[in-house]
Amino acid sequence: MSQLLPSALTEAIEEIGRLPGVGERTAERYAYFLLRADKNLSEKLAGAISRLHIGVKSCPVTFALIDADEEISSLYSDSSRDKTTIAVVEEPLDIVALERTGQFHGTYHVLGGAISPIDGIGPEQLHIPELIGRIKNDSVQEIIIATNASVEGESTAIFLQRHVLDAGIDIKITRLARGIPVGVDLEYASQITLTHALDGRRAF
Repeated sequence: MSQLLPSALTEAIEEIGRLPGVGERTAERYAYFLLRADKNLSEKLAGAISRLHIGVKSCPVTFALIDADEEISSLYSDSSRDKTTIAVVEEPLDIVALERTGQFHGTYHVLGGAISPIDGIGPEQLHIPELIGRIKNDSVQEIIIATNASVEGESTAIFLQRHVLDAGIDIKITRLARGIPVGVDLEYASQITLTHALDGRRAF
């Protein structure tokens, strides 16, 4: 049987289809759109993607994403940020969501995921030891556990609380208030919802 589509188009569809949340039909529409669009659009997109791995790195302190030529996250080095308060999040994009509220002026710590045994992710894969080090080095007074309102996020929050207490650290531990519906990741929550969640955080 002859091939229905040109190999270059088929390859583009297959690669686009590897993206999370993109099904076969959506991948076909995206690839066909790029084929019909001006060639410059495809070239700009390809260039931006190719620069991702050389232009982005993780902050060695907060594990937020920063430009490759930066040494440390500006959200940590900025003298106006309160280093005694840390919002602990799962992924770097969660920082963007919280920053958009304009209500948080502390610093951040990215765990790099959440505890999920089914996915083979345990506490040892997360940046928890580095968080404990920051708490001690920066004389942190409060950590806001801002993990997602999911089973994995809740498990991670409980583990963090126990780990900090077991380390003998006297610190205020809070959790984002239930303004965030269960199953909704931070990056998809509205600014109003996140603002209420920050304002209504409670002792954990």
